[in-house]
Amino acid sequence: MAVPISQMWTVATYVLRKKLAGEKKYPLVLMLEPLFRCNLACAGCGKVQYPPHILKKQLTPEECFAAVEECGVPMVSLPGGEPLLHPQIVEIVNGLVARKKYIYLCTNALELKRRIHEFTPSKYLTFSVHLDGLREHHDMSVCREGGWDIAVEGIKEAVKRGFRVTPNSTFFDGTDPNMVREYFDVVMALGVEGIVLSPGYSYDKAPDQQHFLGRAKSRRLFRAILSNRKKSWKFNMSPLFLEFLMGKRNYECTAWGSPAYNIFGWQKPCYLLQDGYTETFKELVETTKWEEYGTSSGNPKCANCMVSCGYEPSAVQHGFGSLSGFFAMAKAALFSSYKDRGALDLLHDSGFAAHHGSLVEIGNIAPAAAAMAAGHQFEETRA
Repeated sequence: MAVPISQMWTVATYVLRKKLAGEKKYPLVLMLEPLFRCNLACAGCGKVQYPPHILKKQLTPEECFAAVEECGVPMVSLPGGEPLLHPQIVEIVNGLVARKKYIYLCTNALELKRRIHEFTPSKYLTFSVHLDGLREHHDMSVCREGGWDIAVEGIKEAVKRGFRVTPNSTFFDGTDPNMVREYFDVVMALGVEGIVLSPGYSYDKAPDQQHFLGRAKSRRLFRAILSNRKKSWKFNMSPLFLEFLMGKRNYECTAWGSPAYNIFGWQKPCYLLQDGYTETFKELVETTKWEEYGTSSGNPKCANCMVSCGYEPSAVQHGFGSLSGFFAMAKAALFSSYKDRGALDLLHDSGFAAHHGSLVEIGNIAPAAAAMAAGHQFEETRA
């Protein structure tokens, strides 16, 4: 595992305190979106589809600090939009570091090399750089040629200056697992702390609705990717969540573990779905009908979701909140290769990633939008 001991200890003691206090619904990481504005228009993202007057808005540092204090999380993720476009992002980061919160600043790194000198290395600050595979695959995914090269230069500069860096990768239908494993080799050679990864998640506003993964496909893909691992690969994630992606574990969604706060307020029920907003975190927890979300609810919006904001909190609570979970984590740390002959067969199956290369073509968003308008349905995924 690539998560520092100090961070693991902070999270473990936090979970134990909540468990001893009898709290059932508590947050682990705040998804704090200071703005939706971005310098990319990725086909799989719905954030920049907001109208211009919304994209001009942003949270103040004081609003960010108030949200963090209100929910009391040990960790804060700063997604967007592109946080480095916020004129006060350094003040926001410094304020969170002063509060001893572990921060993951999520960035496409187009501005990272230019602005890195404004930040101070800290165990509390990690640059989580958006990279969706190797050069060609990434550039298609973000709909910008040259995006990979700029991001890699930003990573190299951040690593050289002593910052924690984790590439954050989202993989969609048609992804070649062999390419992903090669990508792991490349990014680990850059000196990053560890890798963060996720199946593609569906934003209602995303132009490309064709390539989001269903659950059955996600499990097959991540079984092929994450089995038979190399010792050089490190992941900045719960090992139990990675086992969940591989189909080795079942968890229920605990979306309250990663609440989302943005310019509209506290988003119901999670970072991905927008079923209204509340003014306070307490109201979010107490008024959201949580039983109407997650795969067991039968809600079609949740049927294909295996995303970390809903399921990694479940894995973390299992790992640090029970003896069985703790021993499962220890086992995962000691025996992390996951030898699997069937997964090797998938890697050599030429038809497994038959759509590789047709993931998202730069400048070819109209067909995807047409598919969305036609009511394209995802694969049923309870297998």
